[in-house]
Amino acid sequence: MNSETGKTALITGASSGIGQELAKLFAQDGYNLVLVGRSDEKLDRLGEVFKSNYGTDQVTVITKDLAQEDAAQDVYNQVKAKGITVNVLVNDAGVGLYGLFATDTDWEREKSMIHLNVLSLTQMTKLFLYDMLARNEGKILNLASLLSITPSPLMAVYAGTKAYVYNFTQSLVNELKDTNVSITALLPNATDTDFFNKANAENTKITDELQDPVMVAKAGYDALMAGKPKIVPGGLKNKSYEVMAYVAPQEALAALMRDKMSQKPEPEEKEPMISLAWGIGFGIAVIAGIALTIGYKNASPYDKVRYKYKAKSASDALSNTLSSVFDKVAHSVVDAYQTTKGKAEKFAHKEEEMLEDATA
Repeated sequence: MNSETGKTALITGASSGIGQELAKLFAQDGYNLVLVGRSDEKLDRLGEVFKSNYGTDQVTVITKDLAQEDAAQDVYNQVKAKGITVNVLVNDAGVGLYGLFATDTDWEREKSMIHLNVLSLTQMTKLFLYDMLARNEGKILNLASLLSITPSPLMAVYAGTKAYVYNFTQSLVNELKDTNVSITALLPNATDTDFFNKANAENTKITDELQDPVMVAKAGYDALMAGKPKIVPGGLKNKSYEVMAYVAPQEALAALMRDKMSQKPEPEEKEPMISLAWGIGFGIAVIAGIALTIGYKNASPYDKVRYKYKAKSASDALSNTLSSVFDKVAHSVVDAYQTTKGKAEKFAHKEEEMLEDATA
């Protein structure tokens, strides 16, 4: 369907993974493309595929390593020199690095990662956003991560860069709310791309639960087109991870992520940490229970009905997440959560009865 013929989308990191799948979606929808990456050969081949399969009118390839100083400015200058108007900017390019920050990782690679994931993304956004606001038209998609909202030992600097991307994007959502320009953060879980190989994390436990990049790209594309501020692809499981990131203690989240990012055990090794899982589950339960009771206590009678419904939905989603996250110890974690949730609901019900008696 060529619904957007004549418009142009600029995609960084388009040569593979989520970026390539996003470029395909834009091509299918009739956009002209500006593809930015380090390999002109890959991007040229991709452009020919789009022209052949989707009838893409114009594919412009810009070979540039965005980890270099002022690379974003050079990309912008080339686009302007070609007379191209960028209607959609997709900041997908990014890399990771695995290992203990103090002893395992290399500073030059970390500095390059910060430049790519943070500085170039910010400069690309600033340059093209200015033109979009002048036209009062445009869309931007920034690739964040579920790690944007949780600590991630063994990928500390990468997680820090993605926390920046998410916070930066949500701040701009507010700044742009009275315009026809929108910006969206895409927060995928671990995805089946070459990311973990390049980050030297190919044998970590998290790689056993990789998501399909086609699904991730489609979710991001749809959210971008709808002007949503953020999207967490992957259905209930990943949205429940998001809920957990907001209510669980940071120390518990860090311990959980440290385990997920650790190397896969040898076949004869046993999975440890039943007590850790219990502690995480109990911590989540306590925080969620407190939030439930305080929120209910301060609500109006009308809002209490809505609050109870939302709290039940969130708690059920969290329980579903816990049952999938903690595998062998899931039942103990969920029991801890449901026990505390039950106490909170009894407290809320008792207060409701007292309120009814007082107003009778």
